[in-house]
Amino acid sequence: MSEAVAIDTRAVIWSVQETERAGMPLLLLLHGKGSNERDLAGLITQLPSEFVIASLRAPIPDGPGFSWFAMGTPGSPFAEPVDAAADAVLAWVDTLPTRPPTLGILGFSQGGVIAVQALRRAPERIGFALNLSGFVAEGAEPGDGVIAQHPVFWGRGDADLVIPETAIERTTAWLPGHVDLTSAVYHGLPHSISVEELVDIEAFLVARL
Repeated sequence: MSEAVAIDTRAVIWSVQETERAGMPLLLLLHGKGSNERDLAGLITQLPSEFVIASLRAPIPDGPGFSWFAMGTPGSPFAEPVDAAADAVLAWVDTLPTRPPTLGILGFSQGGVIAVQALRRAPERIGFALNLSGFVAEGAEPGDGVIAQHPVFWGRGDADLVIPETAIERTTAWLPGHVDLTSAVYHGLPHSISVEELVDIEAFLVARL
């Protein structure tokens, strides 16, 4: 079994003070492998201000940063560590003093895997997910048969040399038949987020309000 992991509540970067959060939709940001909560926090000012935004730190120390799960075979991580990380995010949400009316998750790379995995494990709690330069983990999850109406954004670059082609093929085959998919492939974009993609992300988020 995978070791239990937990989100460090002290490391969360919020877009607004606690007194301003009640009743507002919540968007979680999950960074990629070997990074930290400050990475995607730079997007806060570029995302719709109607959302309360919380940037989380992954639970596993990884060099100078943190990761959501051990790499294993690139593009095909073991299911238990991926599930454990998704459950850690859901458990952290349970610690919030009030439940947001809408909850979405935006993740980059490994964080994108966890964003979709959390949706698959708790579709009654997660309204939507954005998977940026990531993929869908292998295996079946409890919510796979009931998330057809859940909006998911999947964006990636055609010059991304980090995510294996097998993972791209699996995700390309899986997402359209399971979720309400918005997808985009950006020409010349490596393992990163472009200005063009940010425009599409903003439009997707505005549609969730």
